[in-house]
Amino acid sequence: MVSDIRRSSPAALRNREPILEILRTVLPPTGTVLELASGSGEHVVHFAAALPNLTWQPSDPSVEALASIGAWAAAERLENVLPPLNLDATAESWPIERADAVIAINMVHISPWAATLGLLRHAGNLLPNGGPLFLYGPYQRENEALAPSNAAFDADLRARNPAWGLRYLEEVAREAEAVSLKLDRVVAMPANNLSVIFVGA
Repeated sequence: MVSDIRRSSPAALRNREPILEILRTVLPPTGTVLELASGSGEHVVHFAAALPNLTWQPSDPSVEALASIGAWAAAERLENVLPPLNLDATAESWPIERADAVIAINMVHISPWAATLGLLRHAGNLLPNGGPLFLYGPYQRENEALAPSNAAFDADLRARNPAWGLRYLEEVAREAEAVSLKLDRVVAMPANNLSVIFVGA
C-alpha cells in the first residue's frame, strides 16, 4: 500500500503553513521550483496543492526519502509534482539544468558545511537573474547569543554528528555573495527559526 512507505515529520506539519505564507511572497507565479532535501515529501505536496501554477521538483539523497516523496505525491494525486530526483548537494554536477526558484528547508544545519556550499554554488548557476533561493531553519548570528532552545539544539546536533550544527547567517551570506546570490531579506519565524531569501544577481 502507498501509505506503508510514506514518512511523516511532526516538524513539517508544524511549520508548513508559516513557510507557505512566506513562499507566497517569494516564489514566481509560474515556473519550476527545485526543493533540496525534501525528506518525507510532506512539504512539497502541501506547497504544490496550495500553489498549483508552479511545477515542483523534489529531491533527496536518501532512497527511503525518495520513496516517501513519490508515495505522498501519488496519494495526493498532484500533477504538478515531478518524480523526485536523487540529488546530493555536495555532488559536482546535479541532475537538473535550470530552476526558477530553489528552496531548502531544515537542510543547512542537518548536513555538512560542504552541502551548504554546494547548494549555494549550484543555485547560483541554476537560478535566473532575480530568481529566489529560500532557506529555512535556525541560525546563529554574529554578536548575538543563541536562544537557549537553539543552543541546546545545536549541542544535540553536534553530538549526533560533528559535521552538523547551526551556521552563522553572516557566513552563509558571504558564501552566497561569492557565487552571485544577493541576500534579499530575513524573516523571523516561529520557534526561533528564520526564513532567509537570496536572489540570483
